[in-house]
Amino acid sequence: MLNRIYVALIHYPILKKDGSIVSTAVTNFDIHDISRTCRAYNIKNFFLVSNLPSQQKIVDRVLEYWTKGFGSEYNPNRKDALDIFKMESYLEDVISVIEETELEKPKIVFTSAKPRKNVIRFDELSRKIRECESPFLILFGTGWGMPEEIREITDYDLEPIRINSDFNHLSVRAAVAITLDRLIGEQVFHE
Repeated sequence: MLNRIYVALIHYPILKKDGSIVSTAVTNFDIHDISRTCRAYNIKNFFLVSNLPSQQKIVDRVLEYWTKGFGSEYNPNRKDALDIFKMESYLEDVISVIEETELEKPKIVFTSAKPRKNVIRFDELSRKIRECESPFLILFGTGWGMPEEIREITDYDLEPIRINSDFNHLSVRAAVAITLDRLIGEQVFHE
């Protein structure tokens, strides 16, 4: 069911290089670029998850500029893309919002650039998304990735995009775009 897919960009909890848990900084580009990608693939909502009030204020200012300020007139497409954007403090809040909307818990998909065992291939997950009646929530991390505690609550662990590359450090914006294209592709326009 391609009309019940959600994406979340996690800024907390996130791994620091040394393995400790931190909150990462929000970037302006992630907000509107990932919103644009999600809108292009008919994602129901793009959530940004940050527990820091100071980071939430930055997001509010970016949204204000692109949805009500000069940016909304200068680039109306960006305003349209941001209609699907939502901000929440914690992943649990995102899951609750989706449960309230869909009346069931979403199937949750973990992503990471790190090699791992027991991952699902893109083609397999694409088939499951098309065949399953449940909503799907695809999680993307920032910093050095999402911690194990998040992976443990997910239903699927998606293979890395460049599993055999000697350099696997795509921007999260690129990773979201590639992932959605591999999972949805042109099918979004034919169903």
